[in-house]
Amino acid sequence: MSASPRDRTDSRDLHRARATPQRRLSPIWIVPIVAVLIGLWLVYDNYRSRGPLITLTMSNAEGIEAGSTLIKTRNVEVGRVASVRLSDDLSHTVITARMAPDTEAMLTEGSRFWVVKPRIGREGISGLGTVLSGAYLQLAPGPGEPGVRDFQVSDLPPVAPADAAGLRVNLISQLGNSLRPGDPVSYQGYTVGRVEEVNFNAESRRMHQRIFIESPYDRLVTDSTRFWSASGVDLRLDANGIRVNVESLEALLGGGVTFGVLEDLPRGAPVENDATFNLYADEDSARQGTFNRYLEYVLLVEDSVRGLARGAPVEFRGVRIGTVAAVPWQFTASQPETRNGFAIPVLIRIEPQRLGIENQQVDLQEWDERFLRLFGVGLRASLKSGNLLTGAMFVDVNFHRDEADTYVAETFSDRSVFPTISGGFAQIEAQVTALLDKLNALEVEPLLAGIERNLNASEAMLDEVRQLSGSLHTLLEDPATRSLPGNLNATLAALQETLAGVSPDSSGYRELTAAAERLERLMRDLQPVTRTLNENPRALFFDSLDAEDPLPRAPRRP
Repeated sequence: MSASPRDRTDSRDLHRARATPQRRLSPIWIVPIVAVLIGLWLVYDNYRSRGPLITLTMSNAEGIEAGSTLIKTRNVEVGRVASVRLSDDLSHTVITARMAPDTEAMLTEGSRFWVVKPRIGREGISGLGTVLSGAYLQLAPGPGEPGVRDFQVSDLPPVAPADAAGLRVNLISQLGNSLRPGDPVSYQGYTVGRVEEVNFNAESRRMHQRIFIESPYDRLVTDSTRFWSASGVDLRLDANGIRVNVESLEALLGGGVTFGVLEDLPRGAPVENDATFNLYADEDSARQGTFNRYLEYVLLVEDSVRGLARGAPVEFRGVRIGTVAAVPWQFTASQPETRNGFAIPVLIRIEPQRLGIENQQVDLQEWDERFLRLFGVGLRASLKSGNLLTGAMFVDVNFHRDEADTYVAETFSDRSVFPTISGGFAQIEAQVTALLDKLNALEVEPLLAGIERNLNASEAMLDEVRQLSGSLHTLLEDPATRSLPGNLNATLAALQETLAGVSPDSSGYRELTAAAERLERLMRDLQPVTRTLNENPRALFFDSLDAEDPLPRAPRRP
């Protein structure tokens, strides 16, 4: 049976459809695709797991190695140094470090980095664990907003953590102190803090220190507090004598800072963080800094000012009322026309606050008028020796009524002149000069003649003494005189033999003792007779006391 034309057409179409090629994914491409996907996932996972990249700057990269130096916080690894290179200007080193993914909150404005390595200091030995493991960087997270990527690395560890409870204050001082980071800050000898930073400002020529005072001692700092350097040993020779002040052993070795509220000052109000204070050289300078209201006068001294130094006291009858500010002061300035000679100008300060009125308002104009009135009634200043051992002098102010009429108001370089008189040494010199003048006026020749007569009489007396000494020597050389000791020795020997005869063991001593005993018995026997005679003396003549008195008979006649 033959096929129809329609069947033949479908058969040809069927053969053509089978011959058409189809697009299919070959199984061999599955492996590369999976590898690419895994690689992309690993790249994404590595990128997501990588922490922030930070830049650290330090002056010297000693002990820092790329790929091995760790960054730790509380001994937990939080990062690793990736690279170490020099800066473009070759002035410092730049370190690139990769931090852990969860350290973003640690990278704030107040965070600090420092190098941990073996150190030997006043506090002891630290960092011994890095001898074998090598140095590492320590991170101390601080307050502030996160997102910071550039930090400065310190060579020394911080004194206290940034979030430690306490108070940080700034100190400003002149050159001359030797404070270093880590030096103690003490209050009445007890360490309450440390010095954190020390910088020098070349433009202002001042030292800037930043100190940290631990809690709860931060309440001791008020707006009346004064800070001064503690140099360990303070040896001072001045008008008050010799003073030695010894601080703690730690301050003795490295210095430090001490603070306190001086006497006669109010307690004051607490201060805020980052307050600024002046750092004085010593306690006296700190005390002097509180007297900020004063009057300035000039002393025109015609005597020597040797021994008078800046800072010497100005006293009124032993009470300090001021301070010497400069010796000399404006030495080349013109002298007042009322003076014929040349005087050495000395600038002094009268400080009314020293008189117990620190908390009161000081009217300097009123005080100036008061002193001008006192000048007219004899108030004068003079130089006196405060200590004979050191030779230091001070300014003594007192009233001299006999000088009241000699006061003339003067000025020197726009300063009022404080009237002066000669000091103690000048008065002594004048007295010595007057004594020498009197000695020169004495008639010496009559005195010398009298002295000569006295010498002649003394010489004659010496001759008589010599003759008496010769006679005594002749007497002592006489043989009879020399035999006296032998005779005396013989007499003493005979006396000793005599005394030996009356010793307790001798027969004479025993006979004498027996006679004494017989005499004692006889005396005891005589005691009744003696008692009877004392009571009735007639018992000596009559036998019986009770018998009648006898009658006398008439004589017989022959």
